[in-house]
Amino acid sequence: MGKELPILPASAQPATAEQAETFIYSRVFCQKENSPPLRLLIDFLKARGQTPIVPSNIDDAALDEWAWVQVALGYARDRKPIHLFCVRDRGSYKDVFDQEKAQFLDLLTAYDDIESQLVTEYVTRCRFILTTRFVEKDMTDDGYDFNGWILEFYQDQCNGIVQIDNQGFYSPKGELIVDMSVAVED
Repeated sequence: MGKELPILPASAQPATAEQAETFIYSRVFCQKENSPPLRLLIDFLKARGQTPIVPSNIDDAALDEWAWVQVALGYARDRKPIHLFCVRDRGSYKDVFDQEKAQFLDLLTAYDDIESQLVTEYVTRCRFILTTRFVEKDMTDDGYDFNGWILEFYQDQCNGIVQIDNQGFYSPKGELIVDMSVAVED
């Protein structure tokens, strides 16, 4: 578990010669006060037929810690892991939490339907944000499934709502309820 957190973009990153990898970010805005320990997530993934690959240098006791900040979980040995970040409304990364929350509340002001009002309430009341990040070109269908199980765990266990960059916010049933996709004109 590391101490550094990057600024987490809510839109596609510009293509530059220096940036060979494009990341996809997804989030769960969670209303529960504390994030469950990683061991519960790992057990949940195993119960769903997944085989999470935990970093070899992680202390076993750290898996039972609720105040974790970041971890990389693999889904296949020949693929890059999915990075998980957890920022809270208190503590060392409160500034990142506040920035993420404010950014999405601002984006949601462009919508005025019932669904967006519901999403705005979730974002307003969230206590922590679970973010996943993965390399788009390295992801397989199994990886997308693995990421989906992670999002579902936090949505269900932490009274959360899922957001995926360049898509939008999803209901607990998996339906897109606030479409934030970027329209591409021909």
